[in-house]
Amino acid sequence: MNHNMTFFGETVLCIGAHPDDIELGCGALIADIVDQTNVVCVTLSDNQENPLLTNLVDEHRESMKILGVKPENAILHDFTTRRFQAARQEILEVMIGLKKQYHPEVVLVHTANDIHQDHKTITEEALRAFRGTTLLGFDVLRSSYGFFPDFLVEVSEEAVKTKIKALKAYGTYADKYYFDENIIHSTAIRHGALAERPYAEGFDILRIVGQFGDKEY
Repeated sequence: MNHNMTFFGETVLCIGAHPDDIELGCGALIADIVDQTNVVCVTLSDNQENPLLTNLVDEHRESMKILGVKPENAILHDFTTRRFQAARQEILEVMIGLKKQYHPEVVLVHTANDIHQDHKTITEEALRAFRGTTLLGFDVLRSSYGFFPDFLVEVSEEAVKTKIKALKAYGTYADKYYFDENIIHSTAIRHGALAERPYAEGFDILRIVGQFGDKEY
């Protein structure tokens, strides 16, 4: 019988560029672990420069609530969308502040294969801010090319259903193909198949910091 590698952190920090990124990338994992550890979700842009997205903040808060994230742990900043590169230093300082405040053992950010300028900036600055910390990159489908998960985390069927429910909170994006329930479900099955498990979420490894120890009985 196959055995999963067990990993744990007292705090798992998720950082996304825009509302919906974290839910799309690792919503099922969050749903599975939120009662076991301190999950902090930080989104750096509220996308409120766009007059067509006025409901997005409330939808994001509802989505986080469905995943089980505490309101005080669903943090939303107001960096300007598609201008993250010009705010690199300020974003780095936000991340350094998060590191000092929460001391996360695991940080989840965008995959290194993401071509969106904001997503790339987050990943690059996270690698600087969280030196000595395990960093895993999640995929949001629409803007990553060449992503193949080399770190697969088994998730439950109930967590996949919760992720789908959380994404349905985004009425603003109801017509987006990457919000389609079948695509979300199929992706979890595919990643599960790669791991020889029923369902999984996939990440690329940006940095793993570990220690090999004696087995405890």
